[in-house]
Amino acid sequence: METLFDRDQILDVLHGFNPWWTGRGVAVPTFRRMAYATCRRFLDEPLLRRAVLLSGPRRVGKSTVVLQVADALLTEGRDPRSVLYLSLDHPLLRLVSLPELLKLYHERVHPEGEPVALFLDEVQYAKDWDLHVKLLVDHRSFYRILATGSASAVQHQRLAESGVGRWVRVPMPPLSFAEFLAMRGETPEGIPRGLHASDLFEAPEADLKRWGVKFRSVMPLFQRYLLIGGFPEAASLDNVTLGQRLVREDVVERVLKRDMAAIFRIRKVDDIERLFLYLCTHTGGILGVQTCATALRTSATTVSNHLEALEQGNLIYQLSPCGLGGKKVLKARRKVFLADAALRNAVLVRGEDVLTKPDEMGLIVETTVLRHLLTFHHWDTPTIHYWRDRSTGKEVDFIVRSPREVVPVEVKYRANATLAENEGVVHYCRHENIPRAYWVTQRERDFDVVQFSSLHTRFLRIPAHIFCYLLGQGDQPDTKREET
Repeated sequence: METLFDRDQILDVLHGFNPWWTGRGVAVPTFRRMAYATCRRFLDEPLLRRAVLLSGPRRVGKSTVVLQVADALLTEGRDPRSVLYLSLDHPLLRLVSLPELLKLYHERVHPEGEPVALFLDEVQYAKDWDLHVKLLVDHRSFYRILATGSASAVQHQRLAESGVGRWVRVPMPPLSFAEFLAMRGETPEGIPRGLHASDLFEAPEADLKRWGVKFRSVMPLFQRYLLIGGFPEAASLDNVTLGQRLVREDVVERVLKRDMAAIFRIRKVDDIERLFLYLCTHTGGILGVQTCATALRTSATTVSNHLEALEQGNLIYQLSPCGLGGKKVLKARRKVFLADAALRNAVLVRGEDVLTKPDEMGLIVETTVLRHLLTFHHWDTPTIHYWRDRSTGKEVDFIVRSPREVVPVEVKYRANATLAENEGVVHYCRHENIPRAYWVTQRERDFDVVQFSSLHTRFLRIPAHIFCYLLGQGDQPDTKREET
């Protein structure tokens, strides 16, 4: 082991990360994200010869889930020395290869060949991590491996090359609104667990009215959620200013200033920072790459490359348009959304005053609804597009497509959001023969099923806070995973 540090110094770091080896405990939150149960299920399945990769943006609680799994194993009677946690973004551990760390661990802590629960936090910072984990999965069956990673680019590209059949990916997005409430102990009472938004199309009117009243108490918390977002540490705070500062420093600045250079090999970090600021002020809009490049005084190629890096770094989503009949649109221009509305609020320092600005709130809620559709839905392997008719200007915010159905979702977060027959979503449903669609509003009284005499489509009018809650509560994302 040829490093600037001797083996005892490295072993000291390992002991620091694994206090249970010497009988000390580790404090972990009692609240568990949905992804916890999925990780346990995969790790506890003896016939599953794959590593588990817990992936998502920075600061969504991936390390906490890993430590909760470790703590549960220890509580269940696991040999403490058979549980190994490595934080691979630690500056000293980044100087040592994974095989060398494991060799030292087996020589000084736990014999090789005995069962090991191996936790690799921020795995992308380990050199040749994909190759080393592949060899462990193929030739060291006594390891049960749970890894975390923040950069989806590294995961998808490198796992596609060397990890086929060796990984199960568990996505972990920011907190849903339902998780946000559960973490704070504010879950509304009287709402059936597992209730889907889609169930409401068939629910009696009396039930909708009763549930609408039950949700009234969480409306102020929905506004707080829209300001702070789904990053657990910030979401647990009552101080909005402090929460936004944590998001700005721990999520935005760290990804832009560290990950973009270290993982995505972007040399001019200032350029991608300027692009991200531009997107904060234009989120939810159709992005003209050349227009953006001109405004930022750079090339269209650079903007396109940086957009890809921001998306793979879990900071933005890009939606492509679809035509009628599901046809692709020639010369398509994408809509760009921030991955969480809190990112925009934190960067632009939008406090509680933004709650009184309808235009900005419309963008914030639209971003929040999209994130819930992308990560907390019950449709199978969906794709999400937007639709816009250039000749008439009619549009639909989101078209959710899956093998089973196509579901339009229109967000109208304003005081007066009347669903009329000339709306774009009605036009789209008539042309595409869509049976169901959502009309997401602000008002509590907009909670019913609407039909027009000349159209068989049923439109569920639903307040945004109820829609987001049901997507996050009833459609558990931990059951959706990608096998690589």
